[in-house]
Formats: sequence, C-alpha cells, structure tokens
Amino acid sequence: MQKKILVIEDNTEVRENLVEILSLSDYDVLAAPEGKTGVSLATEHLPDLVLCDVMMPELDGFGVLRILSKNPATMDIPFIFLTAKAEKTDFRKGMGLGADDYITKPFDDVELLDAIEVRLKKRERMVEVFDGTSQGLHHFFSEAKAQKELDKLSEDREERKFAKRSIIFEEGQRANWLYFIVDGKVKCYKTSEYGKELITHIYGSGEFFGYIPLITDSIYTESASALEDVTLLLIPKDDFNLLLYQNKDFGLQFIKMLANQVHEIEEHLVNLAYDSVRKKVAKALQALYDKYQEGTQARFSILREDLASLAGTAKETVIRTLSDFKDEKLIEIDGNDLIISNVDKLKHLRY
Repeated sequence: MQKKILVIEDNTEVRENLVEILSLSDYDVLAAPEGKTGVSLATEHLPDLVLCDVMMPELDGFGVLRILSKNPATMDIPFIFLTAKAEKTDFRKGMGLGADDYITKPFDDVELLDAIEVRLKKRERMVEVFDGTSQGLHHFFSEAKAQKELDKLSEDREERKFAKRSIIFEEGQRANWLYFIVDGKVKCYKTSEYGKELITHIYGSGEFFGYIPLITDSIYTESASALEDVTLLLIPKDDFNLLLYQNKDFGLQFIKMLANQVHEIEEHLVNLAYDSVRKKVAKALQALYDKYQEGTQARFSILREDLASLAGTAKETVIRTLSDFKDEKLIEIDGNDLIISNVDKLKHLRY
C-alpha cells in the first residue's frame, strides 16, 4: 500500500521538486504552499509522514508542529523539518517540539529518501509490535529503547501470578512498578472511611495499569486486586520513566491512554451522580461486557459485591436489579455466571 506524504513548503520550485522526487519513489504526495493549508490537509488526510519547511509566512513550521502535536489524530505522525538554516538553536527548538528529524537545504535526494524510509519503517514497527500480548510488550520495549543503558534496566522485569481476590497494591503505598496484564482481570478501587468500595476501573489482558503515580512520583491513591486469577508483568519504575521522557512514540501512547482513562472516569462519575439504579447496573454490565466479550456474547463470573462497587449501589439492590433484568430477558444467569447475549438491550434501557 502506498505511503502518503504531506509536503508543506512555500517555495514553489522546492515544493515541486519534492513532489516529483517522492512521486517517482512511489509515494502518494500531498502538497501545501503554506502552514495553514498544510495543517488542514494533515487533519483531513492523516498522512504517514510530514515534510515541512521551517521559515514560512503567517504560520511557520514550528507552529505547524505545535498544532499537529496537540491533535490526537495527528500527534504521532512522523515529522521532518526542511530548512535552509542550520543553526543549532533552530535544531534544538525543532527537536524539542517533537520533530523526528531535521534536514538542511539544499539536500541530497538519497539522504532525504533514506530519512523518510527510516522514519516510516520505525513507525510501522512500533505499531506492529505492540499487539496486547506479553511477546508484543517485549518487542515494544526493545524497539522503543533510546539508549544502550536501557537494556540493563529492562532485564529485571518479572512475571508474577496473583490468585483471585489477591491484593496487588494498596492505597498509600509507594509506586515502584508499571503493571501489564498478560492474562486475567484486575480491579482498581477506592475505599471510604466506612470500608465501602467504589471500583474506578477494570483492566483486562493486554492493558497497563498503575502508571499515574509513576508519572507523578507519588503514592497510590487507590488499591488494586485480582478479579480472577491473573498473570502480570512488572516493569521497573526507572525503565518506564526513561521510555516516557526520552522516547516520543512511547510517551504519545501513554498520553492517549491517560486521556482515554480520564474520559472514562469522568463519564463514570456523571453516571453515578445522575443515573437511576437500573441505569447504573446496566452500565456496569456494559463495562464488563467490553472486557469479557467473546464473539457476540460475554459470559463472566463476578461477585455481587464487586458488581455493586462498580455500579455504586448496594449489593442487595444489585441482586434485585439482576433478577429484574433476567425476567426482562436482558441477561441470563447461570449459577454465579452472568451472560450477556445482546448488549444493545442494556444500552437502550430507558429508565
């Protein structure tokens, strides 16, 4: 499949020369004569790589990069600056903003094409290797390393198994590990002064958790335990921090994860505040469906206390509501197992 490259260059001769070189090299090329048009094309077409001149009227290359870096849809597109200026201050400024490379004009055609190929291949490997498995995680860390010293830090990752209901970490403890779920489900929860639990998030296979206190260098503000037998990989704090602060691709992935988690938590809190009991239980079941879905249905066993903690209501209320849902054919109950065959019925519950 042809790779799409966006060229943003105000010099007509240089722009046309770049388009010709890239087209002859079998790239699908978009071209913009200035920064504002370039940003619009990048947002609309989501190219695989951006080549951008630094010195342009109105919106210069640094401004283009700032805008694209703040948009989740374009923030991880490889970005290469083109400039006739070779001052180190410009180089540091561009790389500090997150540029992937910096080529001075006049440039050699082979040098330009090599730089593009390197960035495109690196991006492909980063996308391919992290596939939500422990093997993918290993390759992800190997690919993302920015320096040789990181190899040593990565060697002491360990795999650990936790039985169902086992505590993984507790609120108030110092955070030393990033956790990756190889297999199983984990709940994170807050506990009130009266001992009542509220589940804030459920994580499944192929997901990270426990990273916020690592970023803020603080203690855990919630606890985590195994919803079922679980296997975890423990990544050392130093390993995680080096990747986070020194590797753009790794950092961008965690920014997206944080943004998604904040959105989910905000939505969950709004639901707890304003939804009816039936809606709360229905949305808790939808969240579990997303974690346990296999094919067109989800079958899972969960303690009614945990379901109540996720829905933000009492255990007795959950049991009564589940019985109502069963009578209404919204779910099935088989012993301790809950079976959801048509999640749309729960999503369209009106009261």
